Amino acid sequence: MLSITAIVALCIVPYVIYKYIIYPAFISPLSKIPNAHSSSPFSPLWILIKRFRDEENRSIHAAHVKHGDIVRLGPNEISVNCVDDGIRTIYSGGFEKWRWYNQFDNFGVPCMFSTAESKPHSHRRRVIANVYSKSYLQSSPEMHKISQTMIFSRILPVLESAAIEQKPVEVLDLSHASTMDFITAFMFGLQNGSNLTQDVSARTEFLDTYRRRRPYRFWSSELPGLKSVLNKLGPIIEPKFVQEATNYIENWTLTFTKAAEKSSTTKIPDEENIPTTTPVVYNQVHQSTLKSPFPYPQELQIATELQDHLAAGHETSGITLCYLFHELSMQPKLQEQLREEFLTLSPTLEYPSSVSTPELPSPQSLDALPLLHACLMETLRIHAAIPGPEPRITPSKPTSLAGSPPLPPGVRVSSQPYTLHRRADVFPDPEAWKPERWLEASEEQKAEMGRWFWAFGSGGRMCIGSNFAMQEMKLITAAIYTNYRTHIIDDEGIEQVDAYTAHPRANQLILGFERVEK
Repeated sequence: MLSITAIVALCIVPYVIYKYIIYPAFISPLSKIPNAHSSSPFSPLWILIKRFRDEENRSIHAAHVKHGDIVRLGPNEISVNCVDDGIRTIYSGGFEKWRWYNQFDNFGVPCMFSTAESKPHSHRRRVIANVYSKSYLQSSPEMHKISQTMIFSRILPVLESAAIEQKPVEVLDLSHASTMDFITAFMFGLQNGSNLTQDVSARTEFLDTYRRRRPYRFWSSELPGLKSVLNKLGPIIEPKFVQEATNYIENWTLTFTKAAEKSSTTKIPDEENIPTTTPVVYNQVHQSTLKSPFPYPQELQIATELQDHLAAGHETSGITLCYLFHELSMQPKLQEQLREEFLTLSPTLEYPSSVSTPELPSPQSLDALPLLHACLMETLRIHAAIPGPEPRITPSKPTSLAGSPPLPPGVRVSSQPYTLHRRADVFPDPEAWKPERWLEASEEQKAEMGRWFWAFGSGGRMCIGSNFAMQEMKLITAAIYTNYRTHIIDDEGIEQVDAYTAHPRANQLILGFERVEK
């Protein structure tokens, strides 16, 4: 007679073989999708290793180049690289966010970006979105005063000093500093925001602390359960300084938030060197929490949202400006062409100004400059600050993607800008930085490139700050190249890391600035 152990084994072994080998490889709807790796039907180990090693984006891209618009990354995960039956369906069709986004919670509280469900996300976005609209930003007195201060009192004086002294400038940190100052002024009020552009020690302290957490994101995003268990045993996979850095950043945010709260209830007149503005975003976020569906204290709901805005608002725009400046620094002739375009603005952004309170050209006139727009769009395409996948979950209703069989609920599915932006049939010679592609294309070609352009995402979860980012980046670029030429001094390690957020590998770019003759 067979022993009970043998009988149990005879029952369990066939079940295990069926569930983990036969079903995923031959029966599952995902079995009809090409595999990125031979182990993909059976284990997520291959893609987890790629993510741990910061090799994810290029590995997924290579799989799409080899297999087409849809590939299987793991037993329950696919990647899609097309618009129709792809990003249009996933990001506009009720696919909820994956728990992967929990890593972007702050203070232990979800922000709008990390909220999984669409309904509470939409509630908050409806209240906040107005102040990030193009029409609001282009007509906002607060944004005008902030822009004047940032350009003429901070950024240009710093660069003028460097040009006079022939002092090299590390432009990645300066770009992060400038964009942080812009966004915190808009969020909390100019009088309450940061001044990292001029305060180099504060800039270094913040950016060094902010970057300290980067190498440990993998555990929070992909294996949070394992991280939680191991952390109870001690700092095995996440050193103490990671939590200390998080505490520092959260306290930084709370300081701004409390100052904005005071400003929103007390009218503070302009001081001689510190103009004041309304804490625009703070006021909107505060309003969004009054009838919030979230079961968290109002103070933390406000703080988590504002921390997300200041993080995204400085990091992505700073990276983009860095790569735009790098590309322009290799092309002196293009700098001259841009300068000719900038000198058509009225008033121009020439510095020093002949008047005590220099005026800015209108945001509409800046937005209408074709060469500037083309350079920025091409930088966002080939040097996307966030080139990595945006995970979603298939809904309860079976849905087909990119010609696949109907997919069951609960499948992790994503698309990534890195691959969408490298479709050779849409962007010929896709690895080359060619702003002329946006100028020379027919209207039909421009529309097609626009469909595939995904630097800010799409659908109801599209980046809420895209208009703010474009307006500030165009203004900063125009102000700089109206007055200076740039050349490369040290660009070793300028290549982007292969990660969700893709900064230069060396975390620096050193340029020389030379004043142009008026």
